[in-house]
Amino acid sequence: MTKLSTLKINAIKQAGMYADGQGLYLKVQSQKNSDSLSKSWMFRWGAGGKKYMGLGSFSDVPLVKARELAAEHRKLLNQGLDPKIEKEKRIAQKKLSEESAITFKEAAEKYIEMKKASWTNPKHAQQFYNTLNEYAFPSIGSVICSEVTKDHVFNILNAIWLDKHETATRLRGRIENVLDWAKSKGFVQGENVAVWKGNMKHQLPLISKKVRVKHHESMDYELLPKFIAEIKDQPFLSAKALILCILTATRTIETIGAYKNEFDLKKGQWDIPPERMKLKIAHRVPLSRQAIELLESLKRDEEGFLFSSNTSQNGYISNMTMLNYLHGKKGCENLTVHGFRSTFKVWATEKTNHPHEVSEHALAHSTGNKVVDAYQRGTIYEKRAQLMQDWADYCYGFNPEVHTP
Repeated sequence: MTKLSTLKINAIKQAGMYADGQGLYLKVQSQKNSDSLSKSWMFRWGAGGKKYMGLGSFSDVPLVKARELAAEHRKLLNQGLDPKIEKEKRIAQKKLSEESAITFKEAAEKYIEMKKASWTNPKHAQQFYNTLNEYAFPSIGSVICSEVTKDHVFNILNAIWLDKHETATRLRGRIENVLDWAKSKGFVQGENVAVWKGNMKHQLPLISKKVRVKHHESMDYELLPKFIAEIKDQPFLSAKALILCILTATRTIETIGAYKNEFDLKKGQWDIPPERMKLKIAHRVPLSRQAIELLESLKRDEEGFLFSSNTSQNGYISNMTMLNYLHGKKGCENLTVHGFRSTFKVWATEKTNHPHEVSEHALAHSTGNKVVDAYQRGTIYEKRAQLMQDWADYCYGFNPEVHTP
């Protein structure tokens, strides 16, 4: 029969060893330079109880838990095992596991490095990395591979499954490959959470080949001034990010991942480095008066991301932030943020006399000729600046019917 109770333990005022039975003891000691007592648990076994191990302090381990631990140790003894040695093994195994843990981004980088030699196209490694960097790393880049879940993968894919189906399909395969590599190295146990058959196939809708080629749903440019008027004074970071994205005709990832030091408001320009551009070519964006005013409303006297977030793993707002905000507006439920680039292009074509190549370079599109692209980037900046000011004026309702260079 057990001899201790919580009430008895609390009432103990003298140092000593108090048996609870079956190898469990409460060790009470006097504290140095203090009148108080420390109380901790001990499990003893062997001839005369010469072997022992601590189970924690009474303040951390209540009586019921101490008895459970003692029972587990007795079970090990009945199996011919030493409880203390087994505990040391568990601690060593946990330490080894922690040291061998690897994040998804680290695994992806190692996988790409390993596969480089077998890929005939040298660009494939960069394309592989870019896809993960844009869509997967923001969510799971810093997550330990063994902790990546089906929900993680589903949320990443679901965000672009309809609008960018081919990209999403390649992305899923690349996530699966990285996790397969991690599994082969012992970093992941069990099933691969990104596999298609019997897994993601039942979570994501099948898209017919006939409808896979789908343009981003965009807003009619005639509705845009009213839309901007409704959101331009909103204090939300999502609204400000969306307006900047629209005014500069940039892509979502280029906007949300912008660093404050990329902007020069005195010169009225935004320099996006090549590593953040889809074509991996540096892009200088002329800033309209309205864009500069918006940027001045944000705190730019510090370093870091323009649209920083304390809850995001990568430090800036999620690529879903603007989309969710947009979908919360009446009549915008089916629109995409990327679609505003189409709105810009249609407006420039139908409502202005700005040359086609000017609007194409404003969108950071390539002509397919590197020499021409390099030359035009340097020669039509002023023309792009005028185009972007006309666009901002239109968005804000100034002379919406007349726009010529």
